Amino acid sequence: MKKLPEIKSMDDLRALLQDLPGPDDAAARRAAAREPQLTKPQGSLGRLEDLSKWLAAWQGRHPPRLDLVSAHVFAGNHGVAARGVSAFPIEVTRQMVANFLAGGAAINQLCKTFDVALTVDEMDLERPTADFTLGPAMTEAEFVHAFAFGMKAIDRDADLLCLGEMGIANTTSAAAICLALFGGTADRWTGPGTGVEGEALGRKTAVVGDGVAVNRAAMTDALEVLRCLGGRELAAIAGAVVSARLWGIPVLLDGFVCTAAAAPLQAFRPGALDHCRIAHGSAEPGHRHVVEHLGMRALMHLDMRLGEASGAVLAVGLARAAVACHAGMATFHEALVSNRSDF
Repeated sequence: MKKLPEIKSMDDLRALLQDLPGPDDAAARRAAAREPQLTKPQGSLGRLEDLSKWLAAWQGRHPPRLDLVSAHVFAGNHGVAARGVSAFPIEVTRQMVANFLAGGAAINQLCKTFDVALTVDEMDLERPTADFTLGPAMTEAEFVHAFAFGMKAIDRDADLLCLGEMGIANTTSAAAICLALFGGTADRWTGPGTGVEGEALGRKTAVVGDGVAVNRAAMTDALEVLRCLGGRELAAIAGAVVSARLWGIPVLLDGFVCTAAAAPLQAFRPGALDHCRIAHGSAEPGHRHVVEHLGMRALMHLDMRLGEASGAVLAVGLARAAVACHAGMATFHEALVSNRSDF
């Protein structure tokens, strides 16, 4: 593919999702054939073995490479923040973006540690999305613009993409998306986010339930759920996920908000997230439930809930370890070590 398709409407997006490319089966077979020949008991590296095969399949080559790993953080503001659902004011989104650009945030340190290129994009921060307790958060034009922005923003030359977000009140948005997609009760999906508790948490939970109830008639499919309850940064994450699929780039998703942003793609078109892995299990309680609904498993559980792609970049260390072992280990034949089959 030489260029991305133009997305000008929700229907364009729906059509695109019905025709996503699959993995490279030949590369996956080569990875599967090499793994049992390496100097270790079969399966002894556990999920690292699966990770190297997954990378080969979705990069479309064997052995897989991680020469260029990219992290992309999208930042957006939410009108629902005016409902008092966060412990921090909406101005913090812009202030944290400035901190990212100055190199002072956790994500900056993690990217330096794991040799990951970081890009941060502001999504119209001076114009928050609409309060979704009064109607859809975004018009179709706003949603399509944000989605297309995310598609075009990522580095097409990346070997692996880490996605994350920044946006005050976006855990409220994520909880509402999950409630609309998967059902249950608002309190199942709503957590402390930036640290709300007590009466404030109860207010946040009510806002999540109200948002889903108000928009129910408009949410005719999973993409409409993301439009009605999401934010610009969540739509951009979904766009980046689709773009990565088209360019043949595996994706590491960060925590609750990032996973909730991608979940409507899977709900609309099963298999849409096969090129993605959940980097870590967030301490935000709703994350465990959405990961289960997606039929996926997190690579790590470290009780993190920071966002900003921090967990995704931390998981790059696992990916690099998987690739190094798969490509660099000697085979039994090369090392003159007796294989189990030799006995």
